[in-house]
Amino acid sequence: MRKLLFLGLTLLLIVALTGVVGCSSDTQPQQSNNEGEQKQEQNEQAEIKVLTVAIPTELESLDPAMHRDRVTETVIRNMFDGLVTRTTDMEIVPEIAESYEQVTPTEWVFKIREGITFHNGEKLTAEDVAFTFNRIITEGAVDGKSSPRKGLLGTLERVEQLDEYTVKFVLTESWPIFLGMLPFQEIVPKDYIEEKGSDYFAKNPVGAGPFKFVEGTLNEQVIMERYDGYWGGSQDIAPVGNAQVDTVIFKIIPEVSSRIAALQAGDVQIVQEIPPDLVEQLQADPDIEVKMADSTRERFIEINVNKPPFDDVRVRQAMNYAIDYESIVTHILGGNGEALKGPYMPKGFGYNDKLPGYGYNPEKAKELLKEAGYENGFDVVIDAKADEKTATEAVASQLREVGINASVRVWEWGVFKEKIAEGQRLMIANNWGNGSLDPAGILEPKLRTGGRGNYSFYSNARVDELIEKTMSETDSAKRAAYWQEIQEIVYEDAPMVFGYITKELYAQRANVTNWEPSPDGRINLHDVGLK
Repeated sequence: MRKLLFLGLTLLLIVALTGVVGCSSDTQPQQSNNEGEQKQEQNEQAEIKVLTVAIPTELESLDPAMHRDRVTETVIRNMFDGLVTRTTDMEIVPEIAESYEQVTPTEWVFKIREGITFHNGEKLTAEDVAFTFNRIITEGAVDGKSSPRKGLLGTLERVEQLDEYTVKFVLTESWPIFLGMLPFQEIVPKDYIEEKGSDYFAKNPVGAGPFKFVEGTLNEQVIMERYDGYWGGSQDIAPVGNAQVDTVIFKIIPEVSSRIAALQAGDVQIVQEIPPDLVEQLQADPDIEVKMADSTRERFIEINVNKPPFDDVRVRQAMNYAIDYESIVTHILGGNGEALKGPYMPKGFGYNDKLPGYGYNPEKAKELLKEAGYENGFDVVIDAKADEKTATEAVASQLREVGINASVRVWEWGVFKEKIAEGQRLMIANNWGNGSLDPAGILEPKLRTGGRGNYSFYSNARVDELIEKTMSETDSAKRAAYWQEIQEIVYEDAPMVFGYITKELYAQRANVTNWEPSPDGRINLHDVGLK
């Protein structure tokens, strides 16, 4: 019985083994190949490094000549390089320019680095540099439209090509901050634009930066991939060479909560504009790092000086006494900022450190309101962008304490900007970046009569006269004195509630390497890696 049982089991085993061997001869090699291909594909996918950055607003254009927006410039700067750039310490260093020299008060000569190519393979030469700047300063040069960046080039009259790799910049009069304004301009390809047209170029940009455009829209996302023919980048910013990641995606996520959720889920690796009240929460997450830098952006409330009750300087001064920005910085911003004593930031050139600041004095505010005939206060709506909402609501609460019935209305920037231009808004919670760290970058557009950013519609003949003098004065001490006098005048006229500067707050996934934020708000991804 045991023999029969053993024989039966043996036969079954033989049949089973025969089946396995037969199957093996036909299908096993194919199965092994499929697994090998899958593993190879997985390895290749794992090796592709994709870095996604969440940004808060839509872009204005992908043409470097057709925007005036810091977020837009952040995206563009990863596809285009400039003659010079700034380090994260705000030092100006050569980029596409190999060297430069101011040969006369109104002339600068730049030597262009050889061996640089655009993403379409064309060689970058002095001809492209001259074309880039002449296109910006010439009215109607961008398919019949004019560049909004012309104002960033001051007194520049023309750019001449001296030889294949040398250009000369000619100014109508000396302009002390010329070099400091060049990091805001990127070089574009002359032949490509002349062949395709500016509208086509804006949808299919070609630069000479570390990443090249793949696809994207202004209101959703922009996808770039590493340009392997990249010349390496500024020799003063390490590491020099090709970018460390394969693909970069700038994803537009307006809602703060959505940006944070995407970061926590690992869908994005860097997030711009972190609210101060979320810093502590994010710092507690071991997979997230909060990064910050000193800011060059001032935040304030502009007051329409042409509309009652703000056509009375006493009322405008009362606003400054009634608002406690020290408390707002401490309790709402978590100490990540500094209240301003006047219209200009302390770290900038020409800062007037003798202004006492209004300070928080609600009784003085009530006294001035009574003198101006507003003892019982008035109604006012403070218009604000979404990123100003929390601090502005605190401002409205403080104004209510001195008898002013203040409320806050939040706008999308596109609509908000149009409403401001109409001149009908009374109080505007706004901000303005000044990456040059020179008063010309903020006090000129905000305070000059008719200035492009003068949303208080302020006008003072002496201020205009002094601003004009600063534009050509080459003596730094005299120039600083002009700006300091301007600050004194504006301090008394109070066309705005002097606000605060914050830290630039970002968050990143812990696997992001070699990235530090910059005070000018740019996110440079050339040197950034992923573990």
